[in-house]
Formats: sequence, C-alpha cells, structure tokens
Amino acid sequence: MKVILRENVPNVGKIGDVLDVADGFGRNYLLPRSLATQANERNVRQMDHNKRVAAARLAKARAKATEESKQLSGVRLSVAKHTGDEGRLFGSVTVREVADLLAEKGFLVDRRDIGVPDNIRTVGEYAVTVKLHHDVVAKLTLEVTAAE
Repeated sequence: MKVILRENVPNVGKIGDVLDVADGFGRNYLLPRSLATQANERNVRQMDHNKRVAAARLAKARAKATEESKQLSGVRLSVAKHTGDEGRLFGSVTVREVADLLAEKGFLVDRRDIGVPDNIRTVGEYAVTVKLHHDVVAKLTLEVTAAE
C-alpha cells in the first residue's frame, strides 16, 4: 500500500514522504490515526501544491527577515544603569530591557529571540544577537554606561 505521511512517524518517515508500507500497517495504524493518507494521484498533487505554497511562504518570510536584519545590524543601543565600585552594575541588563530599547527605536522583537551575553553586570560594550528567522540573525551593539 502506498501512503503519504501527514506527520513524522518514528522509524517510518517524515512529513510528506511517499512510502510503500504493508497493507495491515497502513490500514490498521497509519490511516485510522490520521498519520497518513493513501497515495492516489489527487493526494500526491495536493501534497506537491502544499509543499510549493509552504516553500513560497518560507522564502517570503526569509526575505522579510533579511531586510529587517539589514536595518537592525547598524543599530546601536545605549542604556545607563546605576553603578558601584569599579563600574559594576547594581543588578544586570536583562533581555526585557533590550527588547524595550528596540521597541523605542521602532523594532518590535520578541524577547525570546534576543540573545544577550550572560550576566551583563559591568559597564562596557556588548554584542547582542536578534534571531529574526531560523537562519537569519542580526547583530547589534549594546553600550552600558554609568548613570549620573
């Protein structure tokens, strides 16, 4: 029996794979659980169409993220924090603060997509990464200064 997998099935295949499986396995396990559909001509065409649409959507999202990455790469953020002896901060600079600074500049970025070096607790410059797409990352500079 030929089937098209609708979900990843361990030790069998991944989404979209067209497989030749035993009749009983397909009829009694894959089809009732909606893990696969029969691989007839109509379903194969539909799967190909869905793949093309998904690829176009992914390319469009990647292009948008690349454009936004070009805009973000030149951004320089600055934050003033209260410091103690030797330029050490009272507390640290958090990802939420970086997200707020980006929002002030007009970039709405989810805080979970921002990569800040661990424990920014001293005055200085730090490299911050912003993940805009699974393969597009923007790098910007965060300057931490002493508050007056």
